[in-house]
Amino acid sequence: MLQVQLEVGPDPAEVGRARRWARSRLAGSGIGDDEPLAETLVLLISELVTNAVVHTGCPAVLRMLFAAEGGVRVEVADASDRPPQPRHAEGEDTNGRGLELVDGLADRWGWQREGAGKSIWCEVDRAPVTPASGPGAVAPGRVRC
Repeated sequence: MLQVQLEVGPDPAEVGRARRWARSRLAGSGIGDDEPLAETLVLLISELVTNAVVHTGCPAVLRMLFAAEGGVRVEVADASDRPPQPRHAEGEDTNGRGLELVDGLADRWGWQREGAGKSIWCEVDRAPVTPASGPGAVAPGRVRC
């Protein structure tokens, strides 16, 4: 398993830096920028780093762990001992959807205590590309419109 990490400061500008860093590390691991997996992981990273920066005001550490089978685990650790608080955004709300997105996009996610703080993690499995699941493919029983 390969692990890379980035220290993130308590500044909203760090979210963009974390996304750029993640894209370069994904490309270096063989996950192409044009793969849906890359976009999903960058969005998950953006949400988790944003939560750490906005809700804790503490520095954080972003880690990506690349499994031999192709799956990726993302962890964001911070010094706050407050557990994550999923919220439900209504209509025109401009925030409050982060953990809902993580729940909808990741195959698994959770959090645990880490030292005096916590780590929020998510995992995305890399599905093998088969003729039925490649770009432009139509799933069995589906009609392309």
